[in-house]
Amino acid sequence: MDRTEPRLITSVERGVATVVISNPAKRNAMTTAMWRSLPELLEGLAADPEVRVLVLTGAGDTFCAGADISTLRESAGTAQGLAVEAEEALAAFPRPTLAAVRGYCVGGGGQLAAACDLRFAEEGASFGVTPAKLGIVYPASSTRRLVALVGPGTAKHLLFSGELIDTERALRTGLVDEVLPPGGLDKRVEEYVRVLASRSQLTQASAKEFAAGRTDRDPHWAAEARGSTDTAEGVAAFLERRAPRFTYTTAPTR
Repeated sequence: MDRTEPRLITSVERGVATVVISNPAKRNAMTTAMWRSLPELLEGLAADPEVRVLVLTGAGDTFCAGADISTLRESAGTAQGLAVEAEEALAAFPRPTLAAVRGYCVGGGGQLAAACDLRFAEEGASFGVTPAKLGIVYPASSTRRLVALVGPGTAKHLLFSGELIDTERALRTGLVDEVLPPGGLDKRVEEYVRVLASRSQLTQASAKEFAAGRTDRDPHWAAEARGSTDTAEGVAAFLERRAPRFTYTTAPTR
């Protein structure tokens, strides 16, 4: 395969799935084919019991400069629909997700990063939500997710102006969770996802749903807790001063 061909590159190692957005000719802009392929790719990773954490990042020195603008000439509505489907699939992924951001995280790239549970960025990254530059109605679901993340004031600033903000402001407003010095992102992400992979999926999955505002799953998680050995294992490991060996595995939610 031509390494310059727009594509999503996937790997799984030691419980961590990594999805790399790769379109080097266009700063990793997402093509129609890439948007269309992401939900199926995520479905496959969610079905893999070995996957405990997912990292989304960009090839080279940028995360994702948005949607490939040439696709909007064909049908802006179709392109936007595919982007929303991909965003929602990422948000619904049943295990922790982390966006590792360098360089530009703009437009559709911002949608994908916002759909992750956490965002770590390297100093010098730039963030923007740019539909106002193109005369596009930003999707309602994406707008609500952005508002939940950064608050209405910052969301309106980003949406109304289309201006880019730096990592300092992104951290201050809650758009990112950590900012790392140049050269420090990969090490920090590797260390952090190793911690996530060692924790209880029962805790993580239930917390992820509750934090997203679901109010219909309390009985489900109560039953899952009763049927799981994770609590007993966690307590035993703590008392025995050893690392726990959690065995609960999440499945895609319905």
